[in-house]
Amino acid sequence: MGNKIDIPASLTSQAMNPKEEHLMVMHKKDKLYIGIPKESSFQENRVALTPSSVRSLVNAGHRVILEEDAGVGAGFEDFEYSEAGAEIAYSTEQVFKSNVLLKVAPPSLEEIDLCHTGQIIISPIHLPTLSEDYIYRLKTKRVTALAMEYMKDESGMFPFVRMISEMAGISAMQTAAELLSQTNGGLGVLLGGISGVPPTKVVILGAGVVAEVASRVALGYGAEVRVFDNSIRKLMRLQSNLGQKIYTGTFNSPELEVELTSAHVVIGAMHSEIGMSPCMVSDNMVQKMKAGAVIVDVSIDQGGCFATSRITSHDKPTFVKYDVIHYCVPNIVARIPQTSSKAMSNILAPFFLEADSTSGIEALLQRSLGFRNGVYMYKGCLTNKHLSERFNVKYTDLNLLLASNL
Repeated sequence: MGNKIDIPASLTSQAMNPKEEHLMVMHKKDKLYIGIPKESSFQENRVALTPSSVRSLVNAGHRVILEEDAGVGAGFEDFEYSEAGAEIAYSTEQVFKSNVLLKVAPPSLEEIDLCHTGQIIISPIHLPTLSEDYIYRLKTKRVTALAMEYMKDESGMFPFVRMISEMAGISAMQTAAELLSQTNGGLGVLLGGISGVPPTKVVILGAGVVAEVASRVALGYGAEVRVFDNSIRKLMRLQSNLGQKIYTGTFNSPELEVELTSAHVVIGAMHSEIGMSPCMVSDNMVQKMKAGAVIVDVSIDQGGCFATSRITSHDKPTFVKYDVIHYCVPNIVARIPQTSSKAMSNILAPFFLEADSTSGIEALLQRSLGFRNGVYMYKGCLTNKHLSERFNVKYTDLNLLLASNL
């Protein structure tokens, strides 16, 4: 008891010496290199980002390169982008060197050839114009491709679809009003109604956002509106949002064919989450419609919901079949490029700013289910089941691919 224990000097000699300080190392965030080429197809005048959105991205440390005159069609000059911090490129090839490519029209086969391995392409996808060659070109380049219309927000909604749908609903009714005039081959009637003259009848297929906005515009003109959809919930929601009772029905009801035969305007406003809109009006039903009646198929970018529909362009937007005027332009909102460019930019810019806070696009794909939902091609692997079945191309689950990269 009381014996002192000797501690070896080797254990005490360093006790009072200062130690190295261990600090947290902040990893540098992946900044984006965003390219915006000038659109050359589908009579496009829109641009993916406005100068104000470019300024926000550049201030966040991202690099933006824009092809000369890419925004002119939408009313945005090169000097506005330059002052916002964007680089102006004088060749398409220079823009395609970027890591993230933004397009408001699907890339053409020639543009796909300019892409490089690992590049991320964000654009719409027009199903009727897709081909097996298109899919294989993307696979060969081993790019990651996202379809704007498949991307979701935090609430599970499709922001691009809703934005396009709101504008398409207004544009569809404005277009129908023009085509009803005799100078455009129509019946020579006014969309709506005036005192002493029965109102025109508008039939709308679908009860989503396009239908809601188109109904509101048609009712504002004074037209009679009929809306058909198989979802009673959607029909109830539409009537609630309109704030008034309108005629509604389901597709399998005999009233649909009766209403079509007496309609002056029929709007196709169907949207499918799997990518292909159902055909709701047969060839025979179109034959029974009024001569000079107007069909505006807003669903044409997903294949169309009329058996007689086929893609048209802004140069030649209509054709006549069975004496019925058909308007089937897939990018109907390209008629209003400045408004639609601003709306699109308002959706895209926050996605990229979120990518900044999550260390890049790859991290955003891991973190954001809504952003991930837009992917249909991941590093050369087709991840969209519908496209796989349509073109008989091997399908790989995106979640498995992302898990293998962890």
